[in-house]
Amino acid sequence: MLNLLAISYGTYKVLSIICLIVSVLVSLFVIAVVIMQPGNSNGIGAVNGQSETFYGKNKNKTLESKMKKLTVISVIILAVCMILFYVLHLIKGI
Repeated sequence: MLNLLAISYGTYKVLSIICLIVSVLVSLFVIAVVIMQPGNSNGIGAVNGQSETFYGKNKNKTLESKMKKLTVISVIILAVCMILFYVLHLIKGI
């Protein structure tokens, strides 16, 4: 199997360092975005009898929804980097 992946040891080391740096940067970004997001208070308005507002109808265009999308995308990138980092270390160790 290693013949199929004929990459030198130095290349594995560089790819591992790149994955590690990207993972650290993305994780710091995820922490910052999650801290800046407001609390989720769905269903509170129904208790008080409040009706649907313009803000509620256009919620997908708000900063809050954009931050949630950024969080999901960032976490996916982080997961891919961590899996790649793990696979590189498995291959390098063989």
